[in-house]
Amino acid sequence: MKNTDMKRIASHRPESSEFENPYHGELIGIVDGDCAIEQLRGQLHWICELAASISTEQVDRIHPPYQWSVRQVMEHCANAERMYGYRIMCMADGSEPSLPNWDENVSADSRFGLGNFTRLAKELSQLRSANLELLERLCPHSWDCVGSVAGNHLSVRALAWLAAGHLQHHFEILEKRCQVTAIRVPAMLE
Repeated sequence: MKNTDMKRIASHRPESSEFENPYHGELIGIVDGDCAIEQLRGQLHWICELAASISTEQVDRIHPPYQWSVRQVMEHCANAERMYGYRIMCMADGSEPSLPNWDENVSADSRFGLGNFTRLAKELSQLRSANLELLERLCPHSWDCVGSVAGNHLSVRALAWLAAGHLQHHFEILEKRCQVTAIRVPAMLE
């Protein structure tokens, strides 16, 4: 069996026993497909396309009922991607860590890292690429490793699917808010 086939098998959809929080199940449920790596890689194109589709006038606009600007949402997605990668790395060694919560609202409200919108999109893309590199080098058994985040039991596999579902959730809202439809996957991959 080729290494890519092993990764595809290891990155299959998580069982319900691999996560506890019902909201995690909702995020995982919105993602299509059977391979987390394929879904995460496919979203790289969407990151670039959506960022390019949003006008300068829309970047700092808040669209009620939402409380964050488009720029804050992009920053949040980059910060969340960083957290998913960190959590995957911590759990993949089998040590079953208990990791603290990350308060996304504190980060967003502090506006500590709001920068150039294009650079935020580039950062998100680079973080996703780095997380893909990490996931692709994991041994198949590492996908089964578990830990907890804020008291919630999760597997590495569930975290990978959550990263995909989290980004999809926010990007679908951004498309609706900004009235754009970005191309999610290059035509040659459809």
